[in-house]
Amino acid sequence: MDQNNQNMPQTNTMLQPSVQNPADDEIDLLEVLGILFKHKAFLGICIVLGCVAGFLASNWARPQFTSNALLQVNVKGNKASRAMGEMGALLDVASPAEAEIELLKSRMVLSYVVEKEHLCFIAKPVGALNRLTHKEGRMDLENLQIPKIAIREKWMAKVIDEDHFAVISPEEKEILSGPVGETLTADYYGDTLEIRVQKMRAEPGQMFILGQIDPLDAYRGLLGRMNVAEKGKQTGIIGVSFTHQYPDRAAAILNSVANIYLRQNVEMRSAEAEKTLEFLEKQLPGIKAKLDSSEKNLADYRHSIGSVDMGGETRAHLEKSSSLEREILELEKRRQEATRLFKEEHPSVQTIIKQQNRLRAELAKLKSSAEKMPLTQQEVLRLQEEVAVNNAQYTSMLNNIQQLRVVRAGEVGNVRIVDYAQIERRPSKPNKKMIFGGCVAGAFLLGALLIYLMQMTRRGVRGSLEIERETGISVYAKIPESDNSILHHRKKGKNVKPLVEESPEDPASEAFRSLYTAIDFSVAQEKVIMVTGMVPGVGKSFVAKNLAALYANNLKKVLLIDADMRRGVVYSKHKMGLGDVLSGKCLLDNAVAESLTENMFVLGAGNSNVTPSELLRGDKFKKLLDDARTKFDMIVVDTPPLNLVTDSELIFPVVDFALFVLHYGRHSMDQIKEAMVKVDRCCDKPKAFVMNHCEHDSRGYYGGYGYYGKGYYGKGYYSKKKA
Repeated sequence: MDQNNQNMPQTNTMLQPSVQNPADDEIDLLEVLGILFKHKAFLGICIVLGCVAGFLASNWARPQFTSNALLQVNVKGNKASRAMGEMGALLDVASPAEAEIELLKSRMVLSYVVEKEHLCFIAKPVGALNRLTHKEGRMDLENLQIPKIAIREKWMAKVIDEDHFAVISPEEKEILSGPVGETLTADYYGDTLEIRVQKMRAEPGQMFILGQIDPLDAYRGLLGRMNVAEKGKQTGIIGVSFTHQYPDRAAAILNSVANIYLRQNVEMRSAEAEKTLEFLEKQLPGIKAKLDSSEKNLADYRHSIGSVDMGGETRAHLEKSSSLEREILELEKRRQEATRLFKEEHPSVQTIIKQQNRLRAELAKLKSSAEKMPLTQQEVLRLQEEVAVNNAQYTSMLNNIQQLRVVRAGEVGNVRIVDYAQIERRPSKPNKKMIFGGCVAGAFLLGALLIYLMQMTRRGVRGSLEIERETGISVYAKIPESDNSILHHRKKGKNVKPLVEESPEDPASEAFRSLYTAIDFSVAQEKVIMVTGMVPGVGKSFVAKNLAALYANNLKKVLLIDADMRRGVVYSKHKMGLGDVLSGKCLLDNAVAESLTENMFVLGAGNSNVTPSELLRGDKFKKLLDDARTKFDMIVVDTPPLNLVTDSELIFPVVDFALFVLHYGRHSMDQIKEAMVKVDRCCDKPKAFVMNHCEHDSRGYYGGYGYYGKGYYGKGYYSKKKA
């Protein structure tokens, strides 16, 4: 035995490098998966709840249908305007698609749609079951005027049959009823309720909530469900889509938007033409008068001087002068058009100004050369130039007026409807598969988050190496969690066999055998072992009973003493126990009872009117152990928690070896050290740790390696039966 003990440190040294101890701040994916697998039942419940929530959410959402329309904006000017020449250019100023999109979304357009499609009036069906089963009725209102005194109250409509309905007031009284398609009125506290149902499709008894919303809110609702965007980049093609609960309403509302926008675009351009035409018609008499005056002056001068011989040079001079005047006038119009879009410093405007200055310089040279002609020819030339200029202005204005009258009569805009909206047969949303999958995934993630938070709250020590390094006390074994039904029976107080006998192939049973081996190597000559824990719930009684059973299976006569006289859990068929023996009510032999395990005997907690700590003081318990040593080969004492009562401190000096049971991941290192300081104050006895309720580690085994003294018990050898 001594030789084995000497060899064990070397064995432990060889095995230590193979043991992995990840840093606390590292995340091991396999460890995370192991934790989730351990809580698979909880995750399963979360997934089931997610499936239920996904089913309800996907069916609760009402189907929505999306209709699409296509518009074209001629950002470069339409053909009709270009055909009108100068006047068309003045009227047809290019408008970018972004500006048209904003106009399309403006209240100027959508307010007319709200009014035309009666979007201020709502009839909302009620009934959760009907909504889940998609059997809700439909009621389209054409008019609804709720009395102002009760406009914020709850008004209801009830379907009588397929063609008749009734209106229920906030006082739950039926105040009117009638057929669909007729305007119905009723008096209500000095005011009038007016309603007209355009169409209705619902089962008898279906209820609707009636409402009248503000036109501005209706506009915002319409704008929120409408999507307007340019197709491509600088294409002038605008796509418009609208989503509604009913497919026919979606198409009708979207077509109304397109038609009203087109009509307003045409009316806006017709209004511009009308204003320009009105201005030109006012200016026309003045220009006509100037033309008549210049012609009269020329005729009078010719009459006064008689005939004048106009040579070829004079005629050429006159034609060139008239041409320059017309070009200057045309450039002036172009300059005015350019200044509507650009500032005076813009290169386009400056180019026109330079051309005008050049033409004026040429005209000035002509006039200076004309001064060399005879005075009579100069005067005739001046009068003829004046007539020519006035005649050109008058003719140009007449042409412009005629073109504007064509525009006004033709109602031509720069927008056209390419595709009208059609009724869609399939809903665009909700995506039931996505909602269902999202709810399931969300429930799973929520469950995993809760598990993670629970793990975070359990920031206790989990590594045996850390405990040995900080305390200098060995960890003899790491006992994994066991799902064996025997554990549940034990909690219920039933008399069952220990786990090592009931399920010898359980991983926990293998860990107990390793613990037994470690204790047998360490305290082979000792007889009394104390098993305790720091707090309740660590499984000390479970460890004590299975350890005693292993000694009994090795043909040793074992006595299991339940020293927790406050809350004893070790089953004994005798009512008398340790408390009765220490009180002197009975002898040890009369209180000891047989158990289901051969060679294992039990001394229960018993009953006593004296405080357990008072019974344990003095020599009574020591004498009881001395008496038991002569009758049993091994004695296992199950004591109360160390941090709750002083009983364990009173028992520790009279035993040979102490085994402290730790709950995996529950105790901090400071708590463990504090408990060891407490027992060291009593006396210095051999002691060791055993970790219970161990979980899967990153290698997939329960608790990894179980340490006993300076060795290990290996991995899951008994986890599978041999073929």
